[in-house]
Amino acid sequence: MKKHPMTIGGLAEFSGVNVETIRFYHRRGLLEEPIKPPQGYRRYTPEAAQRVRFIQRAQQLGFTLTEVKELLLLEDGQSCRETRLLAERKLDVIEHRIADLIRMQTLLTGLVKQCKNGGRFRRCPFLQTLSAE
Repeated sequence: MKKHPMTIGGLAEFSGVNVETIRFYHRRGLLEEPIKPPQGYRRYTPEAAQRVRFIQRAQQLGFTLTEVKELLLLEDGQSCRETRLLAERKLDVIEHRIADLIRMQTLLTGLVKQCKNGGRFRRCPFLQTLSAE
């Protein structure tokens, strides 16, 4: 953890993101933009780097930026129930997505097997399935 203030470029480099990502977080209200001194550069605190890493980790877990904003509002650590409810909703979405992916995998596996069998088809089974009503 850096202990001294950083420019936007330093924050981006330290956090492993692009400068435009930092600006995007400003626009989305996820990261406060420091006041620019009359002659100089904005300086970001080590806490800003922690916040960027928090945002990145939450996104890696599948949270949208809107959901990340909700999590940041609960960041004081006193709202464990609300945090758990957000996490449970995200887990439910992920579980449904996995079920959808398994269904797609099963269907595609069957279609690929049909094509590999080399049977004589009037029309490609894969394309026929996609065109079916």
